[in-house]
Amino acid sequence: MKSGSIIDDQGKMNNFAIEPKMYVMSEPQSGFTPYAELFNGRLAMIGFVSLLALEVITGHGLIGFLNSL
Repeated sequence: MKSGSIIDDQGKMNNFAIEPKMYVMSEPQSGFTPYAELFNGRLAMIGFVSLLALEVITGHGLIGFLNSL
């Protein structure tokens, strides 16, 4: 493992952190990527099932439940 310090050309020690390796991804990771679409779909399914469970447990829909608070 590297210590993180180097000696420069003037003989001074440089204790700054080692810079991470840089890499460029071949495809962009923003916008409508397949991963983002799967993640959004899964969150939507969880929300829909949660609303159905809320309606079964309370006997009211979402708006009725929020009005009773």
